[in-house]
Amino acid sequence: MKIDQLKSGVLVSYATQGINILSGLIYTPIMLRILGRSEYGLYQLVYSVVSYLSLLSMGFASSYIRFYSKYKTKYGEKSVAKLNGMFFTIFCVIAAICLVCGGAMTIRADLIFGGGLTPGELWKSRILMAIMVVNMALSFINSAFTCHITSHEKFFFQRIVEFFRALMNPFLTLPLLLMGYGSVGMVMVTTFLTISVLLMNIVYCFKKLKIQFYFHEFDFGLLKEMWVFTFFIFVNMIVDQINWSLDKFLLGRIVGTSAVALYGVAAQLNTIYLTVSTSISSVFIPRINFMVAKENSDRELTELFTKVGRIQFIVLGMLLTSYILFGREFIGLWAGSGYGVSYQIGLFLLIPVTIPLIQNLGIEIQRAKNLHQFRSIVYLIIAVSNIFVSIPCIRRWGAEGAAVGTMITLLIGNGLIMNIYYHKKIGLNIFYYWKEILKFTPSIAVAVVTGILIKKFLPVHNTITFILVIAVYVMSYAASMWLIGMNESEKNIVKNPLMKR
Repeated sequence: MKIDQLKSGVLVSYATQGINILSGLIYTPIMLRILGRSEYGLYQLVYSVVSYLSLLSMGFASSYIRFYSKYKTKYGEKSVAKLNGMFFTIFCVIAAICLVCGGAMTIRADLIFGGGLTPGELWKSRILMAIMVVNMALSFINSAFTCHITSHEKFFFQRIVEFFRALMNPFLTLPLLLMGYGSVGMVMVTTFLTISVLLMNIVYCFKKLKIQFYFHEFDFGLLKEMWVFTFFIFVNMIVDQINWSLDKFLLGRIVGTSAVALYGVAAQLNTIYLTVSTSISSVFIPRINFMVAKENSDRELTELFTKVGRIQFIVLGMLLTSYILFGREFIGLWAGSGYGVSYQIGLFLLIPVTIPLIQNLGIEIQRAKNLHQFRSIVYLIIAVSNIFVSIPCIRRWGAEGAAVGTMITLLIGNGLIMNIYYHKKIGLNIFYYWKEILKFTPSIAVAVVTGILIKKFLPVHNTITFILVIAVYVMSYAASMWLIGMNESEKNIVKNPLMKR
């Protein structure tokens, strides 16, 4: 039953990712044209600021499953009820703190955004922030129930709720945009969906899972143990917030909302890029933990690390080279003529982030070996350095400067320091890894030259010709990879499902 739940949950999870990607590609350009650059930038700016409140969770949600299993096995259902009561209380307190801090931020939005906003934008930012803060507080309370559902391995219910949430968001938002509600309508829909999901989870937990809460005799020793466990998860949360939200905040404060909009369009593409990579590596996580538990050799881990990295490079290489060759035309058709600078910003984000994305299986190897603390500390130092690098870059080059600052810190942290750590401490043969990755150089070169010729003889004039050009390039890329780049094992991954039919 649990295997069926896992399989169905994975299938729905992929469907949800597909909906999110399609929503980004189809709904986003419509939304951009209705909102306009200034209001879209304002929405992105306020969202980037409010998202910092998510740090209040301090990673506690990640620790629930571990302690749930421990308490249920050792102490029985009454102790689980105590655990539920303590977690629910923690998340309610966090939600209350979120409302207080968010309320203060809303009132003093002028101090947060400085002189980067006009009086009208400042007024609207307060409305957006107030609604987003309420949404964030409700999300914290919802965490108490989603954690319980996950601990019972009810993956199908959880993923189907996420699927319908992703599906309904554009359908509910678009009418409000057309009616003139703008960004306020967008955050109202988001909050409505959060309330709906919360209610569904509450009903499911009480009716189906028979959840119980006991609000007495809290184990404060457990609280200390949880904090030790979640500390480095909390550090990673801080790093992610700095890397992917800080640039928008700095741009809004120093330059203005139009610059945030330019950056936001590129960041949207970067999010899709991240999603594709994660969907490939996530299915190998159980295998990594099993191999480490069985004390498999570092050589075998290196082989798997390299195998998955090559598969990720094949997929991401297609996306990256497509963007390098045809991204300027895509931005023009997708976002509009006023977003040309977003192409360069996208390059500064996508190129350096490719290195950690084709190595993200290494994160799971670190965790399985309990050697992930160094990564958290290094990433925190690099993320803080990003602040000091980005500010002068923004003052000099605007939105492009923000991306340059992020690019520099990503290359140093992910490209240099972590590769040394993988080789010296984790036991992975990084020289072998990069030797195998660089074997793709001839196939990539052939594909890029072919793409340049395609671009010369099939110029892009509209959406139809763009789709045609991309289709021709993808086929040429696939042919180049198949004939020159891929090894027999990688070809079998493609051939075996086809042969079974």
